Amino acid sequence: MKKFDLLTPVGILVGMTAVLLAIYVNEAGDGSILDFVQVASLLVVFGGLFGALTVNFATTDLKLVPRVFKETFQTKENDLEQLIDTFVDLSTRARREGLLALEAGLEDVDDPFIQKGVLLAVDGIEPDIIKDIMMAEVVAMEERHRKGRSIIEKAGEYAPAWGMIGTLVGLVLMLQNLNDPSTLGPNMAIALLTTLYGTLMANLVFLPMANKLELSTEEEVFRKQVVVEGVIGVQSGQNPKILQEKLSAFLPNHVKDNKDEDSEELGQDE
Repeated sequence: MKKFDLLTPVGILVGMTAVLLAIYVNEAGDGSILDFVQVASLLVVFGGLFGALTVNFATTDLKLVPRVFKETFQTKENDLEQLIDTFVDLSTRARREGLLALEAGLEDVDDPFIQKGVLLAVDGIEPDIIKDIMMAEVVAMEERHRKGRSIIEKAGEYAPAWGMIGTLVGLVLMLQNLNDPSTLGPNMAIALLTTLYGTLMANLVFLPMANKLELSTEEEVFRKQVVVEGVIGVQSGQNPKILQEKLSAFLPNHVKDNKDEDSEELGQDE
């Protein structure tokens, strides 16, 4: 189950606060933070970035952007222990009542991927074919995630480049008006602030978000691999205890250590 990830907005806020605080401290009361707001610089960076992404990607891909950004503000609870318990229960029931009995209890399982795997097992599909079907779905999911993530990655690549383009524009304007000292400041501001905006957006927003999406995909793929192994184990009639030990190999070491400690404490209590 996904829930709102507070760390993403907090991280962005902390990064922005650090920059603004540095500006405020160095202003020493002689200027304003508003001096770092230049509409022309924003137009160059965000307008150029939007244009570059429009050229790079198809319309169908760009429609994924809102959903991709939404994903970066969500996190999924690590439920591997609960997942293993689910397959142990399914294995126990399958050995006691037969595979066909599992279909009736699938309404209690809220994961469509598990439901699909168990239904394939109930239908008597060969284990190798079940694995191929389920892994094909995993590969398709990876490709969908990769396509959405690539938009954010490209934004992270293009933003600093458009910041540099804005810098060149500002320098050209400044050199063309050397006879008018009043234009030197604004043109230099455009030159420097576009680089600041592009670099800041790339390294505080786009690239960290892309990396987070990649890690999220890796976790989801790992989880689905556990599901595939669980389904094959249930279909082959593995002993629930053996299946539990097999799937527990996917757990992080600290979780396995905690389970071992709990088992030892339970044994001592008995």
